[in-house]
Amino acid sequence: MSVGVVMLVHNAFDRAEQVVRHWAAAGCPVVIHVDKNVKFATYDAFVKSVADLPDVMFSKRHRCEWGTWGIVAASQSASSMMLNNFADVRHVYLASGSCLPLRPIKDLQSYLEKRPRTDFIESATTADVPWTQGGLDFERFTLRFPFSWRKHRMLFDRYVDFQRRFKMYRRVPEGIVPHMGSQWWCLTRQTLSAILEDPDRAVYDRYFKRVWIPDESYFQTLVRLYSQSIESRSLTLSKFDYQGKPHIFYDDHLQLLRRSDCFVARKIWPHANRLYDNFLNEENPLKGAEPNPGKIDRIFSKAVERRTRGRAGLFMQSRLPRPGYENGFTSAPYSVFEGFAELFEDFEPWLGRMTGTRVHGHLYAKDRVEFEGRQKTFSGALCDNAKLRDHHAQSFLVNLIWNTRGERQCFQFGPMDSQLVSWDLAKDPNAQISVISGAWAIPLFQSNRNFSDIRAHAAELQRIESEHLDALRSTWVKARIRIWTLADFIETPMEALQTVLDEMGAKNLRRVTEAPKMADLTGFSQFLQNLKNQGMHPYLMGDFPSDAGPTAQRPSRRKPYLVR
Repeated sequence: MSVGVVMLVHNAFDRAEQVVRHWAAAGCPVVIHVDKNVKFATYDAFVKSVADLPDVMFSKRHRCEWGTWGIVAASQSASSMMLNNFADVRHVYLASGSCLPLRPIKDLQSYLEKRPRTDFIESATTADVPWTQGGLDFERFTLRFPFSWRKHRMLFDRYVDFQRRFKMYRRVPEGIVPHMGSQWWCLTRQTLSAILEDPDRAVYDRYFKRVWIPDESYFQTLVRLYSQSIESRSLTLSKFDYQGKPHIFYDDHLQLLRRSDCFVARKIWPHANRLYDNFLNEENPLKGAEPNPGKIDRIFSKAVERRTRGRAGLFMQSRLPRPGYENGFTSAPYSVFEGFAELFEDFEPWLGRMTGTRVHGHLYAKDRVEFEGRQKTFSGALCDNAKLRDHHAQSFLVNLIWNTRGERQCFQFGPMDSQLVSWDLAKDPNAQISVISGAWAIPLFQSNRNFSDIRAHAAELQRIESEHLDALRSTWVKARIRIWTLADFIETPMEALQTVLDEMGAKNLRRVTEAPKMADLTGFSQFLQNLKNQGMHPYLMGDFPSDAGPTAQRPSRRKPYLVR
């Protein structure tokens, strides 16, 4: 025999019996520690169930609770019994009742025989590990923790604050440097016996009894004093979530566990019949393979990321994340056009032909939602009711983009629309916003209304657009934004349209040879002058030419001729 197993058990005794018999059948002696919290009747029944196995013993019982000294005391008692009663044991493997061997025990024995002086234990300083939980890194070694974190959380926190306030720090015993790591180890007889028989053990035990979660630091620290060769890794596959709680393996993890090539895994669900039936009764074809938990690390990393960050643009129906903590506001890129539909009469169908995208009207118009083709309902059962949209305007946009992911959405926006999403558009990295400022004046110019009403309406629209432009120019902006004044745009409309299409990144896009029909702006400059004369200063249009710009005819030049 070369491997002895120390097993810590506190529940699922039927499964623990199965695993004990599996270890014993391979010639491994087993010393079992049963939590003192377990009732005597249950304990006695478990002892009787394995009484026929000659190399199975039970150690002194200790009361074990997460984060307390009892787990270390249990490991010490069982390990001492293992070393005293089984002289042929070269390595001692610490496991729990929820551990399951994934490969034949002979593979583990052969692996350890080739490494007779190597200790397998995860051991790193607090500065080198990123997975400590609770905000207590090195402080777990310098403060006292007499209260249970789970049962007396208030006393635990108050006493920590009390020690910090009055600077009641402890000294680390001389000669040791605190290390941390997984509590599941495999140590050589020489190293383990040196730790248990250390003349200063009483000093170390007294110190670590008041350390928080000592089972993750006691052996990990003392092994550095005596080990000749340390591999800072555990032979037991165990994964933890972002809260520091162990992942539980179920039947549907069968293929995942096979891919790991690890010798032992925890934590196994007691009712995972398929896992126990497969791994306790079959021969692993990957004999001699090096344990490689990295094969499944990527999957667990993705699972943790999905759990903590979710998917961009997808929120729970039961609760919404705090603003700024969501993993992306929307799920896909989209385009917003402001002022284009007012300047060009057929802009929506033209843009759809040029880019092959879905082009909507004003989705946030105050009277209704203008879906493409003015549909009453759209993908995901979104309806054109403005009241339902404005009940949560941000969620309306999020749902629209999520329901149509894979197809780029474009829509119009302006000061006549509801401004509930103004800041959300500006802060969304998926948004591409193109603005022609002052274009809202064109519908007013074309309307047949009293000029006093037009002036009041124009002043209000200019105020709204000015506030919206301030948002688009703020330091919080993440969207891709391009802004033209109306005067600048109509000077070179083809070049500006080409720029917009290029920024959209449309596939198979050719140079713009066909432009949408521009509105007739004859008399528009005089309209702006009339607004000025009425006391309103329309500055968002830019320096608009007095001859109405694009519709004015350029003076023809005489053709050159040659005089002979």
